[in-house]
Amino acid sequence: MPPHGYAVVAPEGTCLWNQRLGIQTPTVHENESKRHHSLLEHGTGTVMKIILAAPRGFCAGVNMAIESLELTLKKFGAPVYVYHEIVHNQYVVDQFREKGAVFVDSIEEVPSDSVVLFSAHGVSPEIRSAARDRNLHALDATCPLVTKVHLEAIKYAKLNYTILLIGHEGHDEVIGTMGEAPQAIILVEDEQDIQSLVIEDETKLAYLTQTTLSVDDANRIIKKIKERFPEIESPPKQDICYATQNRQEAVRLLADRADVVIVLGSQNSSNSQRLKQLASDRGITAFLIDGPQDLELSQLNADQTVLMTAGASAPESVVQQTLDCLVNEFNATVELETIREESVHFPLPKPLRSFAAELKAE
Repeated sequence: MPPHGYAVVAPEGTCLWNQRLGIQTPTVHENESKRHHSLLEHGTGTVMKIILAAPRGFCAGVNMAIESLELTLKKFGAPVYVYHEIVHNQYVVDQFREKGAVFVDSIEEVPSDSVVLFSAHGVSPEIRSAARDRNLHALDATCPLVTKVHLEAIKYAKLNYTILLIGHEGHDEVIGTMGEAPQAIILVEDEQDIQSLVIEDETKLAYLTQTTLSVDDANRIIKKIKERFPEIESPPKQDICYATQNRQEAVRLLADRADVVIVLGSQNSSNSQRLKQLASDRGITAFLIDGPQDLELSQLNADQTVLMTAGASAPESVVQQTLDCLVNEFNATVELETIREESVHFPLPKPLRSFAAELKAE
């Protein structure tokens, strides 16, 4: 039995609609949330069973970044330029394109004197400097947990440490972090990279991690690093974010009760990919989809139990649309399984706080 777990049939009326993006935030009545879960057997031969994992979907950093872009569009009007995708989700990006956001991969694409928002994944000092050179009005929606890693990199670099950054080459977050101290940081993607490392001074060595990694993969790499460099230093708190850990924990605890795992999220979402990988590593068929349009219904049947979750950048609306599709196709029943509660909130960028307060007061 999963710790802190229970399963309830989600009653009608327990989803509150966020009108800004058509995003649903699931809520469970307090008395129902105290019920103990009953173990679900695999497919019954009658109707499909869906275990809806919680927590899932938007994290505090994504919520902050999305609200920041919404407010920036309201305050300055379109176009608002965004350096990289605001979050790695195609549905969210497409919604904002329709509202006048322009996503760019080069700061040179932004016309001088324009408004630019830095995405949740963070940027390097080089990008900030280039924005100033172009006289851009820059707003920063970097997730505070990413900023924490940047500050750790700066601290270790100032102490003349070599920094091993565990992460995925080319990911926006990794590019931004490495830009803080490019001469001091070495990227480590897997265990094989560790054997070839040449460190000049092993007494001044530290490691950091990308915030959206697989907890299991990161722990394996960290174990190997510590075996080779026993004196290596690390931050007092691990860098993998709370939401990444919680969503992975839910899949880890619930996947064995399912025949199929469906993860809502985009292909370029690192944390969503890790959820799919976690299920696949357990020998369970897993799909990563943007929404119901990507479902391969021929690979599903009513004799299955399906675990459904969503990456930290996937809106609840696509979860609900996918649930509706499976209910219609397979007469599925839906049970909510909450592993733990989340109550984290990140403040808006300072330049937007007073504007947000004005709108709220209207």
